[in-house]
Amino acid sequence: MSTRFLVSNEQEHEAGLTAAKAALAEKRCIVLPTDTVYGIGADAFSAQGVAMLLAAKGRGRTMPPPVLIAQSATMDGLARDIPDAARKLADAFWPGGLTLILQAQPSLTWDLGETRGTVGLRVPNDDTALELLRETGPLAVSSANRSGQPAALDVDSAMEQLGESVDVYLDGGSRGEDPTQVLPSTIIDCTGEHLKVVRAGAISIEELRVVVPEVLDLGQDAPGQDA
Repeated sequence: MSTRFLVSNEQEHEAGLTAAKAALAEKRCIVLPTDTVYGIGADAFSAQGVAMLLAAKGRGRTMPPPVLIAQSATMDGLARDIPDAARKLADAFWPGGLTLILQAQPSLTWDLGETRGTVGLRVPNDDTALELLRETGPLAVSSANRSGQPAALDVDSAMEQLGESVDVYLDGGSRGEDPTQVLPSTIIDCTGEHLKVVRAGAISIEELRVVVPEVLDLGQDAPGQDA
């Protein structure tokens, strides 16, 4: 049976984090607030937990979830050959709405799906999420909704869509009133010769280019390539 905790309440906050950690340790799924939308999370190193996450969303292995981490220093343990430009973006926008796709460390014993050797990493700007991540380590987290449905901006919406497939719901209040006004994280592919935006979101291309001027916008070709 699913349990819901109001994390703005001090007693429920502690009880909720304890219950969430227990569920994750048992290879089960939780729902947690982030700085963008609510996320469904599982232990990134639990193949069973990640499989349950994908099943709860109705999503296949061809759409692997990104991984949330508590601090940018964790990036080197999970990714290799990290471009200097990617580090600059992490320094500038983490914690925040930026996901970086990087080459995964080949030694990692995890199964996030068909990743083609990459991993999407993000440090969320949410106190509850960061507190949990500091205690659990990296979590595979995707938006808390059934695939093809609007992202959940509150726990009620997440519970409607995911129900008993999630053990623990951490209620951090509404993320906004209108799903069209709440932007997901901006995703940047850092695995090629040029960094490029593959999903527009919370961090604009103008903001990105203040830090790394050569970032390619969504759909933009690299210099010297035919359009």
